[in-house]
Amino acid sequence: MQQVLSPDLQDQLARGRQLLAELRDALTRFGANTADQAALAASIRQLDEFFLLVVVGEFNAGKSAFINALVGQPVLQEGVTPTTATIHVLKHGDRIAQEVDEQGLRVVTAPADLLRDVHIVDTPGTNAVIREHEQLTADFVPRADLVLFVTSADRPFTETERAFLETIRGWGKKIVVVINKIDIFERRAEVDEVIEFVRASAQRLLGMTPEIFPVSARLAQRAKSGAPASWAASGFEALETFIAETLHESSRFRLKLANPLGVGQALAHRYATIADERLTLLTDDVGVLEQIDRQLAVYNGDLARGFELRMTAVEKVLVDMEARGHDYFEDTLRLGRVVDLLNRARIQKEFEERVVGDAARQIERRVAELIDWLIDQDFRQWQTVTTSVASRVRSHEGELGAPGVGTFHADRARMIDAVGRESQRVVDTYDKQHEAEAIAEQARTAVTTAAAAGGAAVGLGTLVTLAASTAAADVTGILLASVVAALGFLVIPARRRKAKAEMQQKVTALRQRLATALRTEFERARDDSHTRIEQAIAPYSRFVRAEHSRWTEARTVLAVLRDRAGTFRQRLAA
Repeated sequence: MQQVLSPDLQDQLARGRQLLAELRDALTRFGANTADQAALAASIRQLDEFFLLVVVGEFNAGKSAFINALVGQPVLQEGVTPTTATIHVLKHGDRIAQEVDEQGLRVVTAPADLLRDVHIVDTPGTNAVIREHEQLTADFVPRADLVLFVTSADRPFTETERAFLETIRGWGKKIVVVINKIDIFERRAEVDEVIEFVRASAQRLLGMTPEIFPVSARLAQRAKSGAPASWAASGFEALETFIAETLHESSRFRLKLANPLGVGQALAHRYATIADERLTLLTDDVGVLEQIDRQLAVYNGDLARGFELRMTAVEKVLVDMEARGHDYFEDTLRLGRVVDLLNRARIQKEFEERVVGDAARQIERRVAELIDWLIDQDFRQWQTVTTSVASRVRSHEGELGAPGVGTFHADRARMIDAVGRESQRVVDTYDKQHEAEAIAEQARTAVTTAAAAGGAAVGLGTLVTLAASTAAADVTGILLASVVAALGFLVIPARRRKAKAEMQQKVTALRQRLATALRTEFERARDDSHTRIEQAIAPYSRFVRAEHSRWTEARTVLAVLRDRAGTFRQRLAA
């Protein structure tokens, strides 16, 4: 700051700089765009420069004439066209001169006392024909310590002026409204009517009533050029008194420090709002992910119950075969069939026809139904994921977000698109037959291994029933006629009990092996499906959860800094 400060003001300045450093770091950390970071940096640098009074308003509102009247000298050309307008910076100098600095600004020097403590900026009109001129004006406003908004008494607060005032309001600047050209009115009532209109309009636009000064720059210039009678009617005395008080050491300090704090507060509010918007979006994303998780949990529960139900149908084929075996042994292993029992081939063939029967086909059919059901559930789950992601995409189509604020929206869109494309690819290319064959092969291999039998090429049901049919061989062709004749009443009942026990043992073991094999394969297929879905949505899930954490922190940090800056500015104003 270009002034010697008291210890109290120096302390306020130090605390203000610390808060501004925190604001700058937070905005950088949370992805503020380059232009906004530059605006805050420029306003902070302004602390070490002259007090900056920026004059804005429509082209032909009389800004240049007003500034000439303010400094008391014709330093700026009046009545230029918008196409030749540029930014002028007025500074103190021994003589009136002009030069263009390295930033392309036209620097005008003049031996005016006012310019010893302040630099005045004359900006192109807010309604300039050349849009770059209007942008220059908007870019210069964040650096202003005080904004003088000049409007013309013959057309106060036009639409372009209203729009521009709203952008100024966003930077939290102290604004003073100057109504120029009041000399066009013959009656004071007409001036008062314009003042009241401007006051009401400013109140609606800014949410507060700024200082309003009705003036005539033309009469003020005339008075300062040797016609003092025009001074009272110019209205300039009240304005110059206000500016003199504003440029007093403590007032100038407060406005100077309030300027970057206002910029920082406005930016913190802007990006806290962006954080809120993103969290709303991300909260919905988290909801979709949680919905998918719940769907997977329900899916797993339904799978487990559905599997047990269908596994019972498979096991029932073996239970029924076991019951037929018991009936067969009751009917066959008796004295009346001793001759038949000695014919091993005949008994075994009879056993296979009466006991085994079509068990192989039944098992194959039941297992096929179980596998088809499992595959169908897997396919439906992928369809559900695809639908969930697709609905998320549709709900935010065309969403661009705040321009230049990081890559959040692009990254999120890419993640959702990747998940959507992968899940849709799985659905579109899902080969149910191939998946079913793979599961059946795994189950068949598991049963073959458990049974220590070869022949993986045969069907699963055939493999099981072949092993079961060996029960016939174990109880036939081993009874000698002499033994039967001598001990038939003792041997045959014993052999019958043994055959039933062995039959029960074999079928139970087979049932357990089959159930274990199918259950193991079921769990593997279920876990593989779950893992594939989780892997498909993992990048999106990681992004959503990381960004949700980041923007939750951003909202909290920026809101705290915004409120601290606001409180600091209130203390300065008090």
